Amino acid sequence: MTTLYLASTSPARKKILSDIGLKATVVAPDVDEAKAVEAMTIERTASNVALHLAKLKAESVVKPSRKGLIIGGDSVFEFGGELLGKPHKASVATERWKAMRGRSGTLYSGLWVVDNSDGSHHGGLGRVSHATVHFAENISDAEIKAYVKTGEPLNVAGAFTLDARGAALISHLEGDPWAVVGMSASALRLLIRGLGHDYHSLWSS
Repeated sequence: MTTLYLASTSPARKKILSDIGLKATVVAPDVDEAKAVEAMTIERTASNVALHLAKLKAESVVKPSRKGLIIGGDSVFEFGGELLGKPHKASVATERWKAMRGRSGTLYSGLWVVDNSDGSHHGGLGRVSHATVHFAENISDAEIKAYVKTGEPLNVAGAFTLDARGAALISHLEGDPWAVVGMSASALRLLIRGLGHDYHSLWSS
């Protein structure tokens, strides 16, 4: 069976792979995201940034001994004309949520898969999935404060999640819900098939 590697330390992406029947070895990518975005020579749209970083993350862990398919992912949230990554600070997350309630934004999830199945980099393929996220209108300041205090929104793009506490603060989605969680399952299948591998053969027993 072809070995899968996940070039991401995101617990959500690891869980997604497990949920859809895939087992991957996690390898921390070596990418300075801020510098990588600054060095981009193409337009810095949310879609382009998400795919660019996903590709860099996947390629950063390629080496001859790591034979298999290497998966890189990144997410960027576009809101009010701005590209929002992880807030990291409680004050930033709080400010975002006060601005987002009752409004909507689009989460772009970039995915890149490198075929290194025989130890020689045979190139890769990438896709970007997205979903428009509509936030509930009646979110109180107290709810925002309590949510931020949990720490959940601090290390996720846009400062929200769909698969945990944040789900109750989202009214509805338009698009691929898996993209919001962290990785599009359908996009991953298409990329793996596009690289000439049978997706179903990768399901763990």
